Amino acid sequence: MAEHVLSVETRQIEPNPENPRLIFHQDELDALQESIRQQGILVPLTVYRDESIYKILDGERRWRCATKLGLPKVPVVVQPKPDRLTNIMMMFAIHHRRNEWDPLPTAWKLRDLEAIYTRKHAATPTEKQLAELASLTRGEVRRYKKLLSLPESYQLRLMQELQKPRSQQALTVDHVLEATAAATAVLKRGIIRSDEEGALRDSIVSKFETGVLVSTVDPRKFAKLARAVERGEVEKAEARKATLRFIRSTSATIREMFSDTVEQHDYQHGAEQLADRLGARLDEIIEREYELSDSLHLSLKSLDRKIKKIVGA
Repeated sequence: MAEHVLSVETRQIEPNPENPRLIFHQDELDALQESIRQQGILVPLTVYRDESIYKILDGERRWRCATKLGLPKVPVVVQPKPDRLTNIMMMFAIHHRRNEWDPLPTAWKLRDLEAIYTRKHAATPTEKQLAELASLTRGEVRRYKKLLSLPESYQLRLMQELQKPRSQQALTVDHVLEATAAATAVLKRGIIRSDEEGALRDSIVSKFETGVLVSTVDPRKFAKLARAVERGEVEKAEARKATLRFIRSTSATIREMFSDTVEQHDYQHGAEQLADRLGARLDEIIEREYELSDSLHLSLKSLDRKIKKIVGA
């Protein structure tokens, strides 16, 4: 059965208070507004009636543009009014595949969804249940949970950054998550104390903001430092000294820290793993009595010369 489209006064429509999307970038709205100016609203908004007002389920950007353009009426399809839990679930189901959603506001709304479900059912939803309620993957739920575990000061800082035009954003959610994971990794190995964990995260985040750090994945080198300490390749005192030097210097980079402590050991450990895998594969070739191809024979000859150069004839 075809949906019945109504024409509703624009001023009678309001945003949905349960919309996980809180930020609307002006450059994106400008493009949509120009399209609506030329062609009108081609896809009706989806709304529900709440007394004398209509609340938006889908189409807030279209409504914002229509308001800006001074359109007196917009086309809508009216759905039954949902309860709050269903409303949030519907908002996630309608919108969750859209790339423009910012992760932090979405994480906040996921927290609301979890709290409402818990009150209604007297039980906290499992990760699988929460993912199904929000039409998300379990990996997405875990990522949003990590955001919610950030200190409130960082969440507010990220929200302020997210409200800037994308071209002006110096700090992203990924920067903060990577900085947090880096600090946690070295704390677990006893390289820094618990009261220094925040200082390391702050240093990494500040250096992303100032441009000293550019690569989002560079903080992962701290995890490599932690593993090198665990394997006994780097002394804990040496790792601690390099980490504190990174924290205290506003210009020190992670790559400098890595080069000073782990790089040589990391290359050697990686080569060791590759050599073990190659050795296992060659054992299989010998066991199966495969005849070497000309290209593999040449590669092994070349490798043999390099090995002899490193370890001696």
